[in-house]
Amino acid sequence: MEKPLPPLVPGTLYLVATPIGNLEDVTLRALRTLRECDLVAAEDTRHTGQLLHHFAISKPLLSYFQFNEARRSEEILDRLGRGEKIALVTDAGTPGISDPGERVVRAALARGFRVEAVPGPCALVAALTSCGLPTDEFHFAGFLPHKSGQRRRLLEGLSQTRGTLVFYESPYRVVKLVEELASLWPRRPVVLARELTKKFEERLQGTPTELLERLKTRSLKGEFVVLVGPQPEPEGEREEDVRSGPSDDLPEQASRVS
Repeated sequence: MEKPLPPLVPGTLYLVATPIGNLEDVTLRALRTLRECDLVAAEDTRHTGQLLHHFAISKPLLSYFQFNEARRSEEILDRLGRGEKIALVTDAGTPGISDPGERVVRAALARGFRVEAVPGPCALVAALTSCGLPTDEFHFAGFLPHKSGQRRRLLEGLSQTRGTLVFYESPYRVVKLVEELASLWPRRPVVLARELTKKFEERLQGTPTELLERLKTRSLKGEFVVLVGPQPEPEGEREEDVRSGPSDDLPEQASRVS
C-alpha cells in the first residue's frame, strides 16, 4: 500500500520548475504543489495563467519579475510569515537559473523560512546532456553582457576555465557571439541548441567559423543555449602520446594475461 504524500508545509516557499516548451515535461509533484499552494508568484501572470488553465488549476497569482523583485519579495515574506504556502514559477524552466528567484530565496532563508525546490525542466541541463560535449565539468555563465567590450572581456576571462562553457543568448545577438567565439577560440567545438523540447528543436554543431556559414542561411528564432567544448589537443601532442604509450616499453611478462 502506497504511503500518502506529505502535505505542503505552511510558511514554505516552493521553487517550481515548469516546462520549457513541451507541456508533458511538467512533473506530478509540480502539479500537486501548484494545486495545493495558497499563492503562485509568477514572472508573467498571463503566461502562468495559461499554464494553470491547461491543467485545470485555479490559484491567485502575484507578479514577480526583474523590476518589482524588491517590493514583491517583502510581500512574499510577509505572506510566508502568516503561514502561507507559496509557489514561485518563471515563464519556463527553473526559477533562479537566469530567471527571477535568487533575491527572494536569499531573503527567505535569511528570515528563517523554509525554501524547497520542486525540480524539473531546465534548458541548461537539457542542452548540456544532449549536446555530445563533456558533461563531467562545466561552467554556466547565463546571459552575457549586451555591450561588446564587456562581453569580450568576460569571454577572455573564461579562456582557461576547464570543461564545457554554457551560455544563454537571444536570436538577435547569437551571430555576434559566434563571431566573437571564432575570434577567440576558432578550433573549439560549439553547439547551438534552440527550441528545446519543442516541435522544431534543433542543434547545430561545428567550429565557430563553420557555424557562421550555416547561420547566414537560417531564420533565427527562439532563445539559444550556446555550448563551447574544451580546446582540442594539438595533433602533434596526440601522436606523441600514442608513440610513447606504455605498451611498447613493458617487459614481455607484464603484457601477459594471468
